[in-house]
Amino acid sequence: MYYRDQMDRKVWIEKIPKRIVSLVPSQTELLLDLGLEDRQVGVTKFCVHPSRIKKEKTIIGGTKQFRFDVIKELRPDLIIGNKEENYKEGIERLAKDYPVWMSDVFKLEDALEMIREVGLITGKEQEAYNIAKSLAEKFKQTFPQRGTAVYLIWQEPIMVAGKNTFINNMMRKAGFKNLIEEERYPSISLEEIILLDPDYVLLSSEPFPFKEKHMDFFKKAIPRARVKLVDGEMFSWYGTRLLQAPEYFKSI
Repeated sequence: MYYRDQMDRKVWIEKIPKRIVSLVPSQTELLLDLGLEDRQVGVTKFCVHPSRIKKEKTIIGGTKQFRFDVIKELRPDLIIGNKEENYKEGIERLAKDYPVWMSDVFKLEDALEMIREVGLITGKEQEAYNIAKSLAEKFKQTFPQRGTAVYLIWQEPIMVAGKNTFINNMMRKAGFKNLIEEERYPSISLEEIILLDPDYVLLSSEPFPFKEKHMDFFKKAIPRARVKLVDGEMFSWYGTRLLQAPEYFKSI
């Protein structure tokens, strides 16, 4: 049967998959929460939830560097990836030999669609529907409008989350107005951040692991701003980890 993924690609999946490889940490967690742990044979080295998963499943490399020989040995009948998190050349190579279903998530609605579609192709349609419904309900609540913000994802060079990203959508859901007008993840100087005069400087825990010392640095550099260390998974993971995000946003 043909399924259309979120990159508008037609993917032939002959039957309900029994050997699944996940190339994305947030989607690895989703597969487990759908009750598919027994069918999941391969994960990336960045798949950290649940913590035991890397010990129990085969590591196929990173999100941007696949071990094709290992994937071949696993004989997957479904590979699930993501346009932003994985690399084009690797995906194209895998797609020559295996069914590769790709997500492309920019906003909450895309995440809900991804969850429902993964449930459909894996025979877990009802479970996925229940998760998506619960997520939609949780995000119906309104959050306090906190003011302007910049969200840092990298330190040297400084990189920030701009428009047309899932992080930007989550910032808005959490009550922050993103001051970065450029799309995707532009580099920016400290001087430019100072000129933007944000109410908040949000330092993410991933992909760069910002720590207290970085928070102290930005507090001194931008004394008017409230500098916060934030859980990057709550702003950038678009699987079942999102179920925890609304309560986390309240706590910031």
